[in-house]
Amino acid sequence: MISEKLAQALNEQMNNEFAAAQTYLSMASYCEYRNYSGFAHFFLQQVEEERQHAMKIYTYLNDRGIRAIITETPAPTTSFDNLVHTFEVALLQEKEVTKSFYQIMDMAWEEKEHATISFLNWFLDEQVEEEATFDRHIEYLKRIRDDKNALFIYEKELSTRSFEAE
Repeated sequence: MISEKLAQALNEQMNNEFAAAQTYLSMASYCEYRNYSGFAHFFLQQVEEERQHAMKIYTYLNDRGIRAIITETPAPTTSFDNLVHTFEVALLQEKEVTKSFYQIMDMAWEEKEHATISFLNWFLDEQVEEEATFDRHIEYLKRIRDDKNALFIYEKELSTRSFEAE
């Protein structure tokens, strides 16, 4: 049975996922404003992915007989220096998410809450992928620097990303 402490942590994480979606929406807006529609598209897909993560937790809580409690979402970051900076902020955000999932997993292990451990494993695997993705984009953008042709090609590639819920 999930303790109140673990339920609270899962609820907080669900709301953190909704907040992450808002930050990605802010990044999409920045990119769109700067006429980087391919990058905006990439971040809009990321918005949907984060919302799906939040809804996975929402469903899990309700399936376990715990009410999912939606709280106020803090205002997202809205200032970005450049494209690289948006991805650096995203990577830092993903590292915080990973840290949070580790803490929740530690709680689940302490409580021997095996169903929750199984549930959380999906998120931990996902976080490895998320951090690697943003790290790779940062490295690509740093390599491209001011090469407008390379940036154009890279942006075209990102504009084809499509998110499908798992």
